Amino acid sequence: MTTTSAPNQATPANRSRRIISITLAVIAALVVAFFVFANLYSDWLWFAQLGFTTVLTTQWIGRSVMFVVGFVAMALPVWGVIQLAYRLRPVYARLSSQLDRYQEVVEPLRRLAMWGIPIFFGFFAGFAASAQWETTWLWFNGVSTSVTDPQFGLDTGFYLFGMPFYAAALGFASAVVLVCLLLTGVVSYLYGSVRVGQRELRISKAARIQLAILAGVYLLLQGASLWLDRFRTLVEPSERITGPGYVGTNAVIPGQTILAIAAVIVALAFFVTAFLGRWRYPLIGTALLVVSAVVVGAAIPWAVTTFQVRPNELALESQYYQRNLDGTKAAYGLDSIEKENFQAETQAQAGQLRNDAESTAQLRIMDPAIIGPTVRQLEQYRAYYQFNTPLDVDRYTINGQTQDTVVSLRELNIGQLGDAASWQNTTLVYTHGYGMVAAAGNERTADGDPVFLEQAIPGTGFLTDLKYEPRVYFGEQSPPYSIVGGPEGGESIELDYPLGADGGTETRTTFAGNGGPSVGNVFNRLIYALKFQSEQILFSDYVNSESQILYDRNPKERVQKLAPYLTLDSDPYPTVVDGRIKWVIDGYTTSANYPYSSGVSLSRAIADSNNPAPTYALDDINYIRNSVKATVDAYDGSVSLYAWDDQDPLLKAWQNIYPTTIKPWTEMSADLMSHVRYPTDLMKVQRSMLGVYHVDDARSFFQQDNRWTTPNDPQDPATFQPPYYLTMKMPNQDDPSYSMFTSFIPASQGGQARNVLTGYLAVDSNAGNEQGTKRPDYGKLRMLVIDSSTTVPGPGQVQNTFDSDTNVSSQINILKQGQSQVLNGNLLTLPVGGGLLYVQPVFVQSSGDTKLPQLRRVLVAFGNKIAFENTLSEALDTLFGGDSGANTGDETVTPTDQNSGTGGSSGTPAPTGDYAAALQEARDALTARQAALTSGDLAGFATQDARLTAAVQRLLDLESQGQGGTATTTPTPAPSETPAG
Repeated sequence: MTTTSAPNQATPANRSRRIISITLAVIAALVVAFFVFANLYSDWLWFAQLGFTTVLTTQWIGRSVMFVVGFVAMALPVWGVIQLAYRLRPVYARLSSQLDRYQEVVEPLRRLAMWGIPIFFGFFAGFAASAQWETTWLWFNGVSTSVTDPQFGLDTGFYLFGMPFYAAALGFASAVVLVCLLLTGVVSYLYGSVRVGQRELRISKAARIQLAILAGVYLLLQGASLWLDRFRTLVEPSERITGPGYVGTNAVIPGQTILAIAAVIVALAFFVTAFLGRWRYPLIGTALLVVSAVVVGAAIPWAVTTFQVRPNELALESQYYQRNLDGTKAAYGLDSIEKENFQAETQAQAGQLRNDAESTAQLRIMDPAIIGPTVRQLEQYRAYYQFNTPLDVDRYTINGQTQDTVVSLRELNIGQLGDAASWQNTTLVYTHGYGMVAAAGNERTADGDPVFLEQAIPGTGFLTDLKYEPRVYFGEQSPPYSIVGGPEGGESIELDYPLGADGGTETRTTFAGNGGPSVGNVFNRLIYALKFQSEQILFSDYVNSESQILYDRNPKERVQKLAPYLTLDSDPYPTVVDGRIKWVIDGYTTSANYPYSSGVSLSRAIADSNNPAPTYALDDINYIRNSVKATVDAYDGSVSLYAWDDQDPLLKAWQNIYPTTIKPWTEMSADLMSHVRYPTDLMKVQRSMLGVYHVDDARSFFQQDNRWTTPNDPQDPATFQPPYYLTMKMPNQDDPSYSMFTSFIPASQGGQARNVLTGYLAVDSNAGNEQGTKRPDYGKLRMLVIDSSTTVPGPGQVQNTFDSDTNVSSQINILKQGQSQVLNGNLLTLPVGGGLLYVQPVFVQSSGDTKLPQLRRVLVAFGNKIAFENTLSEALDTLFGGDSGANTGDETVTPTDQNSGTGGSSGTPAPTGDYAAALQEARDALTARQAALTSGDLAGFATQDARLTAAVQRLLDLESQGQGGTATTTPTPAPSETPAG
């Protein structure tokens, strides 16, 4: 008798392990879900506090809808073709032994695969589609531009909004059909609908219909894609231009039309095959389509280019070059530039600057890229404060006069707290910076320091007189997060500002604004404890019912989160508006789809000596508008977005997507209007394009005999010279205006260009000071095209002249004596006196740890003459025959170090004859030493070097005896004696 053992029943231990495993899995899922929820909820609180919840909900809805659309659009067809291929399989098909083994492996997993494969592909498609939600929403909310392209006569809105969406939709649909085609083939092969053997291919009727229809649909989609490619040629670069030229118009576009029609015909052949069962014709058609693509897409364009276009290029391509010229200028806002042929005066005469006295009065001699250490030494007060470098420039009306200024905020630097950097100090005590520092751009003290118009803690100056709010909770260097606020009448724990030596007394404050989400309840505290990985937020007794948490405090980051469709200017700047410090950030709408407009790399165009190349999501663009100006309140972080260019079609579409988030520019206050300016990054992009596109006719463009480029910065030759803001008057202007300028020199291959000026571009950056009204000239581009009959030295050539002049170099060497370094400031160019004037301040600082750059001299150049004096006023007078007629901000200053460059106290007597003689001896020895070195006379070099050393020592001895003085006795060569540049 045999017995059969009962099946093993699940033991209690196995059941317990299963329960524990399930429980742990559920707990893990809940924890992950709560972390996801915490992140989403904290985002909601942040946007809600700023009043921009519609931005967040629009993004959530857009991504969710597109995920569902992508998931369904992929998963449903994939599920359908798998089901059809399986259900229509031949039941009695004789399979090979290999396929039998495959089925044995697959069959146990068939149900899971038939559902799992569609879900798998659906998730990938959903995430891919969700990434395209902005493209879809732009297409749905696109607007008409009322501008048509010259090739097809379509509104340019089609290229900005429609074409990207159609391309994405066709690409997605092609991917879906291709996946369905491949899966149909695999399932049909596994279950015998498609059999390969003995040199023949057998396909069942059901599989044939399914495969042929899918192949036909795929070819239809390729035909539609080829048809769309005809329009894409208008935004794709060709050999010389963006957009189709003669070959593109007469060979490529017709060829794409033919291929699109051929693809439709072949698709119809596949549909016929689905029912008639003849594969020969569609396969032959597909082969012919491939051959035609090679012939039509490559061979014919090559033949037309080689035998027709190149021998007659100008005649055949002129109209297309003109299209590119017009399209590029329109896309970059260069179509209304005002040009003037400028025959520059190069001879300096007395009184020549009298008519330009208002322009020279605001010439900036305080370089914001150099005086940062000076401002820090004089105004930082404590190590935990800092100023950004370079400083920013702005202008204010003081006592009825407009004054160009160099400004910066005293921001917090908690990295300097050292051992005191506890969580309580970095989060609750040190929460904000304090005050703005403003210095006159055109003035200096007798010691060469900035003249401060607003300074100190607590503040003194014209801004303090206006009773502005000096606290800086939101800035470029603010801590990652701070917790502020408290009940009325409670103890203040935030350090406001220190007073007295070593913090002898300190003032405390409590934040009184609405600057961040509340952490007054336990739940919100838990959310932010998770977000910032800080349990102190949850357990600290200093967090109370009125506490707020401030984070994402960088002005650019705040604006970028609220307006993710904008490309932001790399130079936000602070200004005091209506009693509050406001950060002003310029926002751009950009595109790479403007017809017949040439593209530019945004990062390369913007990079210069003040700004390393930034990174952008959309770097290669061919359209840009300064569509939005944003402000961020430095006290409470509130953000305002203003539609500055309300005619921009891209901005109109985004306003349809994010309604109520952007205010009309007419709501900007008069005070704010007086501080907005033309943005630097836009100017850089425009000047990059103007290197080629400053010409107006196709012949000049074709010949490219007058290409320009931006000169390199003389102080950093590996980078471009940045544009500068100045209050000045162009030759065709009636009055000076706050403007930004840049210059051009000839372009060349390999850096062999002459460094002479070919163009000078200025843009009016003054928007006015009235609410609801822009100055008519704001944004007007004015270009001086330097007449080729006049040679005006470029920045590099002028710098070389400064550096090589023996008189200048001798004085520079004296300034370098001891532990001193000489720093050349920004080389400014001003169109005055009928020509172009160069001005460069020269600073001296210690080479030790303590840096305090002080203005010691000013270099000026006009034509081929230069001057090097203690003040700008003296230098201009020397350059222009003893009396330039100019007004300057330093004409009443008597420097304390007019001769030696080593400084001195105010009121030192004038130098004696011994001092002047010693100085002349040093100059002569320096010149003779250089001559000996050039001729290879080493003995003579040693003799003259000893002579120079003795002369310098004599100067130092006289200086220590108080004979350096303040009056100028240095015999400066007359303009006619100065070496030519």
